Amino acid sequence: MRASTSGKSAETAVEDIEQAHVEDPFLAALETHEDAQKMSALRRWIAVFVISLGALCATSASSMDAFTETGSAETFHVSHEVAILGISLFVLGLGIGPLLVGPLSEVYGRNIIYRVSYISFFILTFPVAFAPNIAVFLIFRLLTGFCGSAFLSVAGGSVSDLFPDSEVLNPMGVYTVSPFIGPTLGPLIAGFINQRSQFVPETYAPVLLKRKAARLREQTGNPKYYAPLDKRQGSLASAILISCYKPFQLLLFDRMALLLNTWNALLLGVLYLAFQAFPVIFEDKHHFNVQMTGLSFVGLGIGMLVALSTLPFWNRLFARKAKQFGRAYPPEIRLIMGQVGSVLVPIGLFWLAFTTYSGVPWIVPIIASVPLGAGIFFSFMSTFMYLVTAYRPISASAMASNAALRCIFAAAFPLFAGPMYDRLGTVGATALLAGLMTIMAPLPFIFYRIGERLRKKSPFAVS
Repeated sequence: MRASTSGKSAETAVEDIEQAHVEDPFLAALETHEDAQKMSALRRWIAVFVISLGALCATSASSMDAFTETGSAETFHVSHEVAILGISLFVLGLGIGPLLVGPLSEVYGRNIIYRVSYISFFILTFPVAFAPNIAVFLIFRLLTGFCGSAFLSVAGGSVSDLFPDSEVLNPMGVYTVSPFIGPTLGPLIAGFINQRSQFVPETYAPVLLKRKAARLREQTGNPKYYAPLDKRQGSLASAILISCYKPFQLLLFDRMALLLNTWNALLLGVLYLAFQAFPVIFEDKHHFNVQMTGLSFVGLGIGMLVALSTLPFWNRLFARKAKQFGRAYPPEIRLIMGQVGSVLVPIGLFWLAFTTYSGVPWIVPIIASVPLGAGIFFSFMSTFMYLVTAYRPISASAMASNAALRCIFAAAFPLFAGPMYDRLGTVGATALLAGLMTIMAPLPFIFYRIGERLRKKSPFAVS
């Protein structure tokens, strides 16, 4: 079942499979108790919690290296610019990985991807910690980023598997906040993550059907039972290649996906640049030590949690929209959250820029980062929600295309952060970033207006 050929909603597609089962008794169909969305609410939320912890842990590992750049440069006798590659290569791994693991989860299922990712991320972290030279350090930073990338693409697909469109807002909100709050809380729960992979059951319906068909063939001795995935043409290698091409197809041939992903990529790249201001502000001007500087990011976390607490309001708003449309509301309604975020981000950056002077109390720039954190949450939440609802049958591939593009930007931007802040200063550089975000602020409003028209022309989005 492919969105590119059917253009149908997830509910209609399920009905089609059930109807096909009536016409063909050997086509495997899920019983009610086998449907991931029919599991108990507690079990589904435990799965979301564990997935979110994985995302939190993976992204925290990317930023923790920022506080070891000086030590890495001294230990390995390299320049500061080379030490920065520890962040860039990890984020590059986060960007490349989804192009493989996201589509593969739509061939082999989500669970096996998580298990391999958990174990590999844990094991490959040791060569990073005990690297004998800079080459080993950088290579394994890239590999650990690659292994942690499942939580930036497959996770979105899992959330869409577990909850229907009408209920997906709250779990997607919990998942969305995790990658961005990770730098503060990640190290505290990393050990828990690597010991709890069995808490995430398989949720992808086509893979569940394939497994059921195999069980039926074994139990009945009748080889006629089959699932849609069993009917894929070509070799296993060609099936994997075609599957991994999906994120590239979305970026190349789906204009709405490309626009949203580019907006997110620019936003994340600019934010990674802005994060470079924190050590300068709090270490150089307020004489914080390294540990206290790490705590200066707490304002961002508070902003994200405040934004997360507004989900009941958004649930009521979207419920009113559903009544207004008399049916399921179009995915473009989700972009209203992005409109709020696009306004809050430049406000937070301008506030941060002009409170970086040493004469300003240290608490003021931390408070300034609260609206910035809330804006980050709303901006990315709106895009993630749009992708998993508009491209539900291939939601993991849609999230993979987003993760790949934004992580590539995030990997490149920090490389010129040092020269930019050295030349312009914290005020000028951060104000420049705020100006760029102001220019980009109209984008979600534009996407809201043109989204439906572009989606109807898409060969991938559901109707």
